Amino acid sequence: MGVIQLQNVTKEFGSLRVLEGISVEFHSGRITGIVGPNGAGKTTLFRMISGELEPDLGTVTKSRDLKVGYLTQDPTLRSDATLHDEVLSVFEGLLAIEHRMHKLSEEIAHQHDSDGVGELMEQYDKLNAQFEAAGGYAHEQRLEEVLGGLGFSIEDRSLPVSALSGGQKCRAALAKLLLQDHNMLLLDEPTNHLDIDAVRWLEKFLAGHHGGAVIISHDRYLMDRVTNRIVEVDKRRVTSYSGNYSTYIDTKERNRLSAERQFSKDKDFIEKERAFINKHMAGQRTKEAQGRQKRLERRLRNGEFVTEVESKRRDVKFEFDEGSTLGGEILRVEELAKSFDGKDLFRDMGFLIEAGQRLGITGPNGTGKSTLIKILQGMVPASGGTFEWNPKVSVAYFAQEAKALTGSHTLVKEMQIIRPGITEGEARSHLARFNFIGDDAFKPLHVLSGGEQSRIRLIKLLEENPNVLVLDEPTNHLDIPSCEALEAALAEFPGTIIAVSHDRYFLDRLISHLLVIRPEGHRLIRGNYSEYAELLEKRPSIWEKDAKPASSQDASNKKSQSNKSSAKAKKKADARFDVMPVEKIEELVMDCEGKLAAANERFASPEVYRDSEKVAQLRQTIDGLREELAELEDVWHERIENA
Repeated sequence: MGVIQLQNVTKEFGSLRVLEGISVEFHSGRITGIVGPNGAGKTTLFRMISGELEPDLGTVTKSRDLKVGYLTQDPTLRSDATLHDEVLSVFEGLLAIEHRMHKLSEEIAHQHDSDGVGELMEQYDKLNAQFEAAGGYAHEQRLEEVLGGLGFSIEDRSLPVSALSGGQKCRAALAKLLLQDHNMLLLDEPTNHLDIDAVRWLEKFLAGHHGGAVIISHDRYLMDRVTNRIVEVDKRRVTSYSGNYSTYIDTKERNRLSAERQFSKDKDFIEKERAFINKHMAGQRTKEAQGRQKRLERRLRNGEFVTEVESKRRDVKFEFDEGSTLGGEILRVEELAKSFDGKDLFRDMGFLIEAGQRLGITGPNGTGKSTLIKILQGMVPASGGTFEWNPKVSVAYFAQEAKALTGSHTLVKEMQIIRPGITEGEARSHLARFNFIGDDAFKPLHVLSGGEQSRIRLIKLLEENPNVLVLDEPTNHLDIPSCEALEAALAEFPGTIIAVSHDRYFLDRLISHLLVIRPEGHRLIRGNYSEYAELLEKRPSIWEKDAKPASSQDASNKKSQSNKSSAKAKKKADARFDVMPVEKIEELVMDCEGKLAAANERFASPEVYRDSEKVAQLRQTIDGLREELAELEDVWHERIENA
């Protein structure tokens, strides 16, 4: 097992000491999450492990057999190459072997009757064995799987790197890293620029990865799913915790409470000792007092007492007036549709939102999530269908692309503008609920980061006392403490929430219903993201081509329920299966699975791989088999459920 070891490492930038005397190990058989405030030194840690930076003091060592791959937040790619060719370049060694094999094949064909052909064939066999051992014939298939998993379309493959967006370049760099033979991955914010499907794919990749990984991420759900250890970087030190992110939070809180109790005991002891010393230093018990003073000072120098504890973050409490509550039906949506240039984003969408409901809207990029809430805000026209708000609603809308806050006045002044009449102390106390602590409260608006601007905008929204909040990616740009502050505030909100989000942890903590929009259709799920993910694991075929539209059974929308029944009837229209027993359908499923597995194996055949036309035909065959399998599985599940 490979290991990365940092011993007594200190790193400074000018007069700023970022890390001081830290010692930590990372093993190739584990996935470790790195957490801590922005600027605490997490990326600096990675740069020292990768060799980009040298420690000022201490050592960084790696096992000889450890191959470390590092994903930076600012990757470098060849701008003149296509996406496909740039990612394919990670197989440069394999491609060189393949090129040599082609050359030998030509020589063998040219000299087939000569005496030297035997030696050429022997060379070819050795190269072929080497090529196969390295998975050579499957490398194109692996490339396709990784690019597809990270959200690149077939059309994207031929784009020049120079035409890619910043987010696409980061995904391309991640694809290159995952295709290389590293047994330790350093991933700095790998889920930035990934949509919810791509993050789920990355989780599965990491779960099957043969080596280890160290991950810096604000994605708490990812950290819960894949890590088995958390290392916290804060105040120039590192602290290691066993378990995933949720276990780390629980353990840290228990440790804080324990330290708080010990701090109280130690404080009482120190005060009593000092009182005794002061009382008897000049009396008959001077020697005893002097001895106690020496012992106390020695123990303080040695750090035997808890002299400070981490303060618990202030609970977020917002007072909402009666205007924040509204009963009955809030929003009714029926047969809503939106198209651009003849292409449907969504259609036949129907649901009903009741007062107090928390609806999360999620799905891959480009499926119309933000467009939907803009339609509901009257900012974009629908292509069909209707929606109707309760006439008494008061909606506050948080947009992704809101204009930056400007002005030279401070946050304290902005808070006093939002809440006229409050004192500076009250303004600072209110700002602290969203982690604007200390001197942060006196920053001018125009210097705020994207995350800080988002927090101020959210405070302003909540101060409007609406009864409906419509939020478009509210946790974008927020660090973990700010996300938790937002979630605590929204948990107190008594009204209705509609939130578009890729943040699965946020969706788990706050959402009661989930509207999932995908290219294949849309579904309304009663429950949070984890409940949807569990459903997806049990029935992966629910998003095949014949996926039913969003069920509005939970919302008691009779018209949409009728549409659902109609869709179900159409789905059963294929009479082939009506007379088949369930056992026969099960046989067809197994037969189709076998054909699909055999077709996938054919990708490794040189005769297919070397012929682009055959590759295209094989892909078409596989797509057809997948559609057939999805249809069979749906019929089988329906028969089992209705049995």
